[in-house]
Amino acid sequence: MEKRERKRLAILDVLSAGERPLGSARITDILVARGMEISDRTVRLYLQELDRRGLTENLGRRGRRITAAGMREADEARVLEHIGFLSGKIDTMAYRADFDPSTYTGNVVLNLSLVRPADITREHRRLIGRVFAKGYAMGKMMALFEPGETFGTTVIPEEMIGIGTVCSITLNGVLLRHGVPTVSRFGGLLELRNSHPTRFVEIISYDGTSIDPLEVFIRSGMADYIGAVTTGNGRIGASFREFPAESIETVHAVAARLEETGLGSLLCLGHPGQPIFGVPVGPQRAGAVIIGGLNPMSIFEETGLRIHSRALSGLCNFRRLFHYSEFRAQLDSL
Repeated sequence: MEKRERKRLAILDVLSAGERPLGSARITDILVARGMEISDRTVRLYLQELDRRGLTENLGRRGRRITAAGMREADEARVLEHIGFLSGKIDTMAYRADFDPSTYTGNVVLNLSLVRPADITREHRRLIGRVFAKGYAMGKMMALFEPGETFGTTVIPEEMIGIGTVCSITLNGVLLRHGVPTVSRFGGLLELRNSHPTRFVEIISYDGTSIDPLEVFIRSGMADYIGAVTTGNGRIGASFREFPAESIETVHAVAARLEETGLGSLLCLGHPGQPIFGVPVGPQRAGAVIIGGLNPMSIFEETGLRIHSRALSGLCNFRRLFHYSEFRAQLDSL
């Protein structure tokens, strides 16, 4: 019975993420890609049951659409299932990322934001470019995904595009391949005064949340990137990591190499046992502050445009990324 319920909830989760009607074959493909053993016939039977319960709606050839009741069911199940899930997902994605900065090959971790191209104004592009130029993003690289394309578990809805920004967990993955384990402690808002970081004003521990902290801060309007890039006074997303004290030289070398590839994100690295912005660190560990990868997407929210963003959305080959200065040209080519 528990196994059946997991499959029903997995189908609802797919429909809630897709943001458009999906047929049983497409749902099956996504679930199989997630590692679930399930057939198209079984998915059709579950969908009929979900229709009867009022959790999905049959739109004929267009497929199934999740109802408001179905969304509530999926959200409730997701929260209960994912308590403490984020810290585990961070470790999993870091392990799966295989980018090699010495050869510019392999996969990096991306965040994904969904937006309508018609809503992206010249001012949005200008301010997003300034976030990158100021070094308040994870490197200088981006990716775009077309309508109907699947990235991770998300199908890009019609009339929308997916904007991929490099997730800072990519650094964890590269360090892991150099023998350096990383402890991701929390995500927070770092206050800037005259373009200098001063202190964390808000933090959320990765062990105590099912949602990425930067998603929360950006969506709630607590971040201030426009202030950061225009006056030098604002609040930007950053995370706090810890490494073994003996790995400091390796961390410095890896961070410098990532900077050369356009994936730099290390704001500061402390000495063993040294607190950073008031955050204490153990004597055998060194702390570091890493810039948040979702930061550029806050510009949309701060200018009144609601978008859907999800951190740690999936893995993307590095060769698909482009420099942020090409954003407009890449948009025009879609």
